[in-house]
Amino acid sequence: MADKKSLSDLGELTNPKPEAAPAPEVAAEAEAAVPAAPAREASSRGRKGSEAPDDHGASTQGPQIAAVLREQQLDKHGRAYATGRRKDAVARVWLKPGSGKIVVNGREQEVYFARPTLRLVINQPFDIADRRDQYDVEVTVKGGGLSGQAGAVKHGIAQALSRYEPALRTVVKQAGFLTRDPRVVERKKYGRAKARRSFQFSKR
Repeated sequence: MADKKSLSDLGELTNPKPEAAPAPEVAAEAEAAVPAAPAREASSRGRKGSEAPDDHGASTQGPQIAAVLREQQLDKHGRAYATGRRKDAVARVWLKPGSGKIVVNGREQEVYFARPTLRLVINQPFDIADRRDQYDVEVTVKGGGLSGQAGAVKHGIAQALSRYEPALRTVVKQAGFLTRDPRVVERKKYGRAKARRSFQFSKR
């Protein structure tokens, strides 16, 4: 009998009896709880491809960089001041709202810059910013020739305009008017007539 009992016990260990099926109410609750997790995973997978908004609806994909607007820079007389340079010329520029009058070294721009092309150069910052005849400009310029002085005045006007209206800085900068033109006359070299010009060759 002991042997039979031991064999039957071994059979029960190797082939356990199936457990009783759970009650129908418990089974329904378990099925309802299981699909909730995959639904969340699918929704999270769908967001991985696009930008995932946070609780407030803002995108969290990368840092949010806000454009910083510079402050208006004026002197005690309500004018914007800037210095412009080109070649050997240096121009000091004062800008304020007005009727478009430009005075260079105490003279009108038509008198000081007689050539129309030079007047066109100094008015380029106003044209690109759509501010023609809206500002009065007073300039003192020295050094260099008329072409270099016109370039220096243009550089100074562009700088002063961006300081009086910081919102125009992007427009003027994209046109390249805020950058000082680095081109200058090349120095003369020894053994040559000029910077690169050689002396005339004589066969005899």
